[in-house]
Amino acid sequence: MKQLFFTGLIIVFSMALQAQNGTKMPPLDKSPMDMSYYPVNYPILRIQPNKTVEPLTARVVYSRPQKNGRKVFGELVEDGKVWRLGANEATEIEFFRDVKIGGKKIKKGRYTLYALENKEKWTVILNTETDIWGAFKYDAAKDVVRVDCTVYRQAELTEAFSMMFEKVNDKQFNLVMAWDDEVVRLPIGL
Repeated sequence: MKQLFFTGLIIVFSMALQAQNGTKMPPLDKSPMDMSYYPVNYPILRIQPNKTVEPLTARVVYSRPQKNGRKVFGELVEDGKVWRLGANEATEIEFFRDVKIGGKKIKKGRYTLYALENKEKWTVILNTETDIWGAFKYDAAKDVVRVDCTVYRQAELTEAFSMMFEKVNDKQFNLVMAWDDEVVRLPIGL
């Protein structure tokens, strides 16, 4: 009987201790993080049996703000003002080998992506400052390259800011960025 009493007491004590040490997790972010790879779907391709996969070249990590009926370009994303290419933490791109952007050799490594948006073009900026929230401490002195990218209009609106890679040929791929009615492609050479 004593053993049963002590076992019950231990269970009750453990439950009380667990309740006291419970961790309250933060709520789901309104602009969830996402990730894209080049080659496209790289992690999935790696687990396919008997599949030869190109080596990993790039990965982009970004947060996906939603349009939610707002006017995006010219208001939410101000023309001519540095934008973090997403929401929350500034968007980061990592290259697992040297690449070329805007005719400039970019060494493998991790960089932050920013953009200056206007109706005709986005100036996409690769910057060495990483692990930063927003664009509040953006430092142009740390820019590696700036590339003007043409804005294309699409009939179907993209509700959540989206980024993906697309293969052009064996020597080039694009980082495609879309939100609202705008689509932009940043060419990246191998």
